[in-house]
Order: sequence, then structure tokens, then C-alpha cells
Amino acid sequence: MDGDKQTMYETIDAMKQELWRMGDDIFDHPEVGTKEVYASALLEDWLEEYGFAVERGLGSLPTAFRAVYEQGTGGPSIGLLCEYDALPGIGHACGHHLQGPCIIAAANAVKEAGLRAPFKLVVYGTPAEENLSGKITMIQDGCFQDIDVALMMHGSPTTTCDVKSMANYHVDVHFKGTSAHAAINPDLGRSALDALLLTFQGVEFLREHVREDTRMHYTVTDTYGLPANVVPDRAQGSFILRSYNTYTLEKIFKRFENIVRGAALMTDTEAEIIVRSRMASKIPVLQLNQVLLRCAKEINAPGFSEAPREKTGSTDLGNVMQMMPGSCIRVCFVPKDAASHSQQFLDNGKAETGHNAIIVGAKVLAGTCCELIEKPELMEAIQKEFKERKAQLEQEA
Repeated sequence: MDGDKQTMYETIDAMKQELWRMGDDIFDHPEVGTKEVYASALLEDWLEEYGFAVERGLGSLPTAFRAVYEQGTGGPSIGLLCEYDALPGIGHACGHHLQGPCIIAAANAVKEAGLRAPFKLVVYGTPAEENLSGKITMIQDGCFQDIDVALMMHGSPTTTCDVKSMANYHVDVHFKGTSAHAAINPDLGRSALDALLLTFQGVEFLREHVREDTRMHYTVTDTYGLPANVVPDRAQGSFILRSYNTYTLEKIFKRFENIVRGAALMTDTEAEIIVRSRMASKIPVLQLNQVLLRCAKEINAPGFSEAPREKTGSTDLGNVMQMMPGSCIRVCFVPKDAASHSQQFLDNGKAETGHNAIIVGAKVLAGTCCELIEKPELMEAIQKEFKERKAQLEQEA
């Protein structure tokens, strides 16, 4: 292990008690997405105290923030992203309270390491991951344009990285028809429910003609409680479309839109398609994953696995990773059989394993930053792989 990394690790160890208190404090004050006033202020105040230039409130998200430290000019700009939102009713059962302390510890360790090469650190506070996919809103507000690479940490049953995640389009469809008495004058009715049912059936036919990694889900969200002898003039459904390739999913979505329009045409109704979120898939950069895994192995991270998770669910980090290389180090703090959003995640949030995850994650990310800063050829190779993989995914769609 080189001396710069050792210096950073010692800086992080010296902050342990402070970091643990901060993580516990956020855990004890759970706030759902866009309401993370306490957590964001806690992190912002700390970053300002330690010499970062902090911008509080970004675009349309008052609990988003950006904190910058720059040494020299012309070096890599490294983004360190953290979440701090909780789940309604259950609190920090996803471990987001660990991320803020981890990220600021990594950033401060790099800042204080005495590295000779120029670099820029940009800490982004990214709220509302669970309920709003806040990073998508932040992209729309112009964030993340100032970084060359995006790094994150997340609590997990194992210490590893991810390769793929699922692009996820969450769509609501509202049909509007004409109400009529179903027995006396059914000819005057135009059933919105019929249109919704035809859309469901169309999705089932579409299912036969998509790639194997495609997932499509739907449900009725509202029929307004009309009795059976009334032709329903309104009906609403919710749809989730997924694929491991964003570009493939975009093509599928266009076919889905045609199904909805066709159902409206067949029933002489009107359709409104409301896209609630478009989470993109990750563009994996395996060389970046390897740096994170190498740093995790160097410090004997608990639950370490050199084999990254090939496939995962959906995350708004995927949208950021469509713009630039990125990766998230998963850090073990719960048993292997534990699922995210579970009681096991909650029970270990303030336990020794949760505290240790903050320190492990900070060291892995600090070590990764060190390598990216001191080895320009490594950053060049990572950027090259990103561009090649993005082009390959576009070609495969």
C-alpha cells in the first residue's frame, strides 16, 4: 500500500467517532425524500467547516447540495454522491444514513492527503432517491456536468460492485370516455375501462416479442367505484417497463405508446400517458469496478467478493452513469440473506457493522480517488471503456 493511501486511511480512522455520531444522528432523524432538511444541513455544515465551498439547494430540490474543493487546475474532477432519504414508516431500512458520513470522510481524507497532482472533488448531496429518483431531477436542473466520474457507497450483504442495473420506466395511463346506462343506452357509452383492459391485453401480446431481459408489470389504480350497470367514463392504470439496456427500453416504450393509442382508438376514448420516472440502466465500466474492488481487498473489507453482482434492480444512479463513468461500492453490514428495505437493514443501521461500513466505504472511495488522481492513464482508460460500452449498448438495442 502506498504512503498517500495510508495517510488517507489514518485520517479516516481519526474521524471514526465523529462519523459514527453523524450516521446515528441521521438514522435517529429519518426524513423522506425532499424533506431531508436535518440531514442535508448536517452534511453541509460539516463540509463548510472542513473547507469545502458549499452550495445549498440545487435547482428545484432545496435539500440537494454541491460542495467543492479544488487543488490546482487541469486534474480530474471526481464526483462523490450521497443519499440521505429514509423510507416512509420504517426509516433508514435501506442504509442511506451511512452514505453521507462515508462520502464526506472520503472527500476530506483526499483533501488532506497532500497529493501532488491537481484534482477537483465535488460532493453532491442527492435527495429523494426512494420516492422521486432525485438524481433525474438534478440532471434536469443541470447538475453533474462538472464531474468526470461518479462514485457512491451503499450498504449491502456483501462488499462488491454492480455490473448492470435495470432501466425502469414508471408510467401512468389515464383513459377518459363517456358514461352511459349500460342497459338502457349502452350505445352512447365509451368505456374507459375497456380501453384499459385492451391496453393490458396489448402488453401481454407485446411480451411475446421482446428480449428475455424485458420486464413489464401493470395494475389498475382507479376505476372510480362505478357500479356494473354504468359504462365507466374514467379508468387509470400503472405500468412499469424494465430492461437492462436503456436504448432497448426506449424502443419498447414507443411500442407501448402505440398500444395505448390503439386501445383509445378502438374504444373511441381519450388517453393520457404520464411518465412518472425514467430510470436508465448503468453503463458498466469494469476497469473502474476493478479499482474499487482492489481498494476493498487491500483493506480486508468484510464480506468481500471479487465477483461483482452481474444484475441488480433499478437506481437513479443509472441516469448519472449514462453521462459519465460511475460505480458504487457495496459495503457489507448485514447478513447475506438480508434484503434491502428490511428489518435486518434497520437493526444493523446503528450496530458495529453499520459503523464499520462507514469507515470501510470511506477508505475504498478515498483509495479509488487517489488512484484516479495519481494515474492519468487509468482515468483515460476508464473514459475510453465508457465510450466504447455506451456505443455497444446503443448498437445492440
